[in-house]
Amino acid sequence: MAAEDPGATTSGAGPRQSWAALPWLVRTAVLWSACLVVIVAGLYLLGKIAVLLAPLAIALAATVFLTALLDPVLLLLRRLRLPAALAALCTVLLLLGILVGVGALVWNLTASQFDQLSQELTQGVERSRDFVTSTLPVTEAQLDRLVDQARQGLSGSSPDPVAGARTATEVFGSALLALVLLFFLLKDGRSMWHWLVSRMSGATQPVMAEAGRAGWQTLGAYSRGTMLIAAIDALGIGLALVVLRVPLALPLALITFLGGFVPIIGATVAGAVAVLVALAANGPTTALLTLAAVIAVQQIEGNLLEPLVMKRQVRLHPAVILVAVTAGTLIAGIAGAFVSVPITAVLWRVIDTVQQRRATSALVPAE
Repeated sequence: MAAEDPGATTSGAGPRQSWAALPWLVRTAVLWSACLVVIVAGLYLLGKIAVLLAPLAIALAATVFLTALLDPVLLLLRRLRLPAALAALCTVLLLLGILVGVGALVWNLTASQFDQLSQELTQGVERSRDFVTSTLPVTEAQLDRLVDQARQGLSGSSPDPVAGARTATEVFGSALLALVLLFFLLKDGRSMWHWLVSRMSGATQPVMAEAGRAGWQTLGAYSRGTMLIAAIDALGIGLALVVLRVPLALPLALITFLGGFVPIIGATVAGAVAVLVALAANGPTTALLTLAAVIAVQQIEGNLLEPLVMKRQVRLHPAVILVAVTAGTLIAGIAGAFVSVPITAVLWRVIDTVQQRRATSALVPAE
């Protein structure tokens, strides 16, 4: 038998001894840093893939969001003994009817007012400019320089007709694909999920089934709650604008409704637009009253409506929401801003459910 080489043993044990010699705080920091790097790299790679496949990614995100939103309607139709295919078709047709009806109504009432809205916003910006130069240590030349830089940036990214036509084609294709996928998910989504869970191993199967149910419930609660809160915000701010006799109340309410789907940032931008229009149309007094109304509606939403509608399973800390919206915007633009918060809420709910299930399993003694 050949004699063992002591140098090989020493060299093999060297890294382990060096690792064990490090303080526990350093080892913990190294491990957590490595995990964080892997997670961030994975999310970055997924984001880049989603950007490259933007039409498909947007269609899939819209499909999942609409499926969670319309799932109660499908269940109601199934309770009425309708077949799965017919119930899914009726649900999709109901969605199309609502979208077309609301779109036609809003277009007929506001199409002629959007040019006026642009003019009012321009006048509001000019009045804000005068206010800034008269109250802050900023000269008109400095402010004009910033405005010129912004205009040059916008003109440098002026739309190309070919790119515009391609974008319109992609949007139409994504919408058509989302409708088709919506029908199939409503019809066969549950059977697809059961098939996927049945292919998992015995120990993982119940955990993944419970985590999937929790994530789906969270997405459904978020989608329905967000739509309800956005509608209430639009109604409250719209009524305030009507009472204050601010022009273009309906277009501003529509902007508020759409902005409600981007938490914090969307509501802030929509409120700023309403204040600018009020400033341009009726002066600073009406603008201050509009600002007070916007703040009051948003405070009622954040402190009363959101806890009641969203419940605890969907609520995220405002700092987490801001980080998620910013990251989604940087990765995928406006579409990323819309889907970042529900993705974060669902992931958090799934991870929390898995951790709770493992903790419960660790407390149960083995037979």
